[in-house]
Amino acid sequence: MGKSYLELVNECDKFPYYADNPAFYTEHLKNYHFFKVSGCDAILGYILNSSVEKFQFPEDCWAVDPVNRTVTLVTPPNATPKQRSDLIAKTLADTVKRGDFEILKGWRNEMYPVYGPSGEFLLEMERCASPLFGIVTYGVHATCYVEDEKGLRIWVPRRARTKQTYPGMLDNSVAGGMSTGEPPSECIIRESMEEASLPEDVVKANAVPTGCITYFYVRGERAGGESGLMQPEVEYIYDIKLDASIIPKPCDDEVEDFRLYTVEETKKALANGEFKPNCSLVLIDFFIRHGILTPENEPDYLEILARMHRRLEFPTASHCSR
Repeated sequence: MGKSYLELVNECDKFPYYADNPAFYTEHLKNYHFFKVSGCDAILGYILNSSVEKFQFPEDCWAVDPVNRTVTLVTPPNATPKQRSDLIAKTLADTVKRGDFEILKGWRNEMYPVYGPSGEFLLEMERCASPLFGIVTYGVHATCYVEDEKGLRIWVPRRARTKQTYPGMLDNSVAGGMSTGEPPSECIIRESMEEASLPEDVVKANAVPTGCITYFYVRGERAGGESGLMQPEVEYIYDIKLDASIIPKPCDDEVEDFRLYTVEETKKALANGEFKPNCSLVLIDFFIRHGILTPENEPDYLEILARMHRRLEFPTASHCSR
């Protein structure tokens, strides 16, 4: 018997909930230090105790408190985001030189933002380092689909078997992380062009924002690098309805090919665990919105919906243009 939709959700939203078992949750938190920035009261991420032990935090700009289990970036009260980011960058550069963490070998030269309780931009850090600090990261995922006399079919790419993360697994039609300062609408256009060779005018005309999913992933072996690292995420979701004449094509070495799956073929691949974990959630969300997964045919409907829209433990930011 294949995996249920709820089992797929459990694989992605893996961090425990306090309400389910307060004693277990409290005990579980002892495995982590809390990432903080001086002048900001909020906890910005969870760092594994084992990672804290491996890090060599410079004492002139970091304070590690083993009793309260905090790791605080110490800066002057009037420090700018750039000053904080520079200190993070120097720490990471020294860490890379020592080769302390496998995950840092996947350096992307992409910067991810960290926000405070009011959505204020605090700092940015290299993308591949974000799971070490357990910060909230942001991305976009799109389902490209065709709907004609043959029914609804979904464009499904297979990840390159040489990729560091989730090699050979099935993916969403388009997906990618949002760099500092990049709004979702621009990110989905860029990723569609880079990953699926979709023309900008086609994406602008057909990409429909359909909401967000949020979850708290705990990285396993397939993610690359150290296991057990924290990855709370916000994913902005888009549907892109395409004419059958428009065929997504790989534009780089990250995707092997695109295939047009029927709904039944997609369901089977989900049940077989062939999709990257967060991509399963995006497709479940698509099924719900398109009336494929309903309260009448899914016994865990309410639990699935709630778990895909988790209120994260850390500050998040709105990407509303003001």
